[in-house]
Amino acid sequence: MRTLVVVRSLKMGGMERVAVNLADAFAEAGHESHLLSLRQVDRPLAPEHPKVQQHALALRWWSRLTGVGLVLELLARLFLNPLVKRSLFLGTGIMGGVVFRLWLKAFERRHGRVDRIIFRGVGTFELVWSFRDARGRYVLENILHVDEANWRRRLFAHCLYHRRHLVTVSEGVADSTREAMQVWHFEPASLNVIPNPCPLAGIRRQMVEPEPDLPDGPYIVNVARLVPAKDQALLLRAYARSQVTLPLVLVGDGQERGRLEALAKELGIAERVIFAGQRSNPYPWMRHARLFVLSSRFEGMGIVLFEAMACGTPVLSVDCPGGIRTILKGELEECVVPHDEAGLAAGIQQALEGEKPAVKEAWLDDFRPEVVAARFLQ
Repeated sequence: MRTLVVVRSLKMGGMERVAVNLADAFAEAGHESHLLSLRQVDRPLAPEHPKVQQHALALRWWSRLTGVGLVLELLARLFLNPLVKRSLFLGTGIMGGVVFRLWLKAFERRHGRVDRIIFRGVGTFELVWSFRDARGRYVLENILHVDEANWRRRLFAHCLYHRRHLVTVSEGVADSTREAMQVWHFEPASLNVIPNPCPLAGIRRQMVEPEPDLPDGPYIVNVARLVPAKDQALLLRAYARSQVTLPLVLVGDGQERGRLEALAKELGIAERVIFAGQRSNPYPWMRHARLFVLSSRFEGMGIVLFEAMACGTPVLSVDCPGGIRTILKGELEECVVPHDEAGLAAGIQQALEGEKPAVKEAWLDDFRPEVVAARFLQ
């Protein structure tokens, strides 16, 4: 089959990595796999599989070039968005969908008809929301926060989700979508749960690459953007409370870094906390860690959990809304701790007792690329 994965951009991020992983999974399964980015970024992510064909469409530039797209964007920016918060996409996405359809027609003249088009992330939906096609599958990467029931949210939901084939990455995201359906009054064409793929071969190839900056001994690691949703502040407080002596390494960067560095000093743990910054290859950091800890306020799925386990590292997570229990199920349920400082501190202490436990291959079976690819093409 011929597949097309569409993503807003290929910047360094969890959702973007999963888009690349899915394109790789289709190619690995023997399908003709294409990956399209709608925005250009510096140092974009690239597929591992050599048969994935990459494409780029400067969607905003081409939309503006039509003239109509520029007018619609200006009207939305100057009049609509000041009145209706976060509504800019209502203007830009109209012509964005038209430009994407024209691009798709030209693409299919060169490569043949596409069997499945997969749009990943709400940010991608917004750019092309006027495009509709029965071959499209729209993947929701995170929970929907159903905190408002006003006409604005109903309008947004109707544009983005109504009568589309929706796919959620976990049952937790599906539950939030069903709640939103009732509150925001939309009805998808279908709603299915398909987890993100875990590219085991690629992870294990990258995890053995040399990394000169690694700490000399064992350590605890967290790999995530330094943003409020990932709540590394909770992790720092729990780490301080646990009184463990292993260093804590935070791999990632973001708007919270300055505040987190100040908090580490305030807690008296600055000498034991390493801010490693953004890393293009986080897997050596996962592999050499004694424990991976996730402290997020919510997670659509929590792909870093199975990435850490693919590196052979045990994991610990706070119990948060979303999809962590899609991964941490069965005997792994003991890796989930209460979502508070005391619970996480106790969990860290307990997880570090004894030798580093082995990770079972069977824990990753549901996320193998060939399994996930097949479910998208059923």
